Amino acid sequence: MGHAHFAFNTLGASFFFVGIAVSDLPPLTIVTLRVGIAAITLWVIALTLGLRLPTSLKIWGAFLSMGLLNNAIPFVLIVWGQTQIASGLASILNAATPIFTVVVAGLLLPDERPTALKLIGVTVGFFGGVIMIGVPAFSGSSALLAQLAVVGATLSYAFAGVYGRRFKTLGISPVVTAAGQVTASTFVLLPITLIVDGAMNVSDISTSSWLAVLSLAIFSTAFAYILYFKILEVAGATNVLLVTLLVPVSAILLGTLFLGESLALIHFLGMMLIALGLSAIDGRLWHWMKTKMVKQRS
Repeated sequence: MGHAHFAFNTLGASFFFVGIAVSDLPPLTIVTLRVGIAAITLWVIALTLGLRLPTSLKIWGAFLSMGLLNNAIPFVLIVWGQTQIASGLASILNAATPIFTVVVAGLLLPDERPTALKLIGVTVGFFGGVIMIGVPAFSGSSALLAQLAVVGATLSYAFAGVYGRRFKTLGISPVVTAAGQVTASTFVLLPITLIVDGAMNVSDISTSSWLAVLSLAIFSTAFAYILYFKILEVAGATNVLLVTLLVPVSAILLGTLFLGESLALIHFLGMMLIALGLSAIDGRLWHWMKTKMVKQRS
């Protein structure tokens, strides 16, 4: 799980980088720069390793579908959401991704049918999300649509995790898969961004925003997705996304220290319930406790 820890701690920093970039750039522009720069980075790596560009329309169709589910849709929803909510809160909501993945994978993948413990985890985690979003919404103190946008992104990630399993059977390198999906995303997003946001004025963008976008593209996208597809290939859709539990830790810490963000008690309560649900979905801690109790009784 070492590679997974690196990948998702990097993704945790992505919420911090977005929190910086949204002060100067509109959401679509941030996302397009993110996938575009990541695509260049990944193809440079692929060519350096001697990997060839796929020519099959079937493979590029798969890249396009994966790019929409894993990049274009969730990135836009998260970045737009972060124009109204703190990076830490966005990361907590994003941590619910495996909860949706258990449901989607259970319905679509024969080898990832949910166990009773996983279903309990889904229920507890879902309840945590409802509390975190619903309580502030009823009091009129939350950006409800922004939070629902991030939840929508987690659902898209869940479908991407399930869809991405097919790349193992296609025999494509994780580097090429990562490069293909962000390239397809770039071609989809670029014309839309130019129409909606227009051409950006480079002189209006601060150095800190440029550094944030570059870090977002290279570390939180290019390198993270190489590891993502490698882990997905060997660990399955649910397991690869379980490590999103690590994301809020780094995101909240960075947001608090550098962006002056703060979260309410209800958000931490929701995060605890989501963490409890994810631990049940993972199962190892629960099985260890059960084994230890059995040994003590005997």
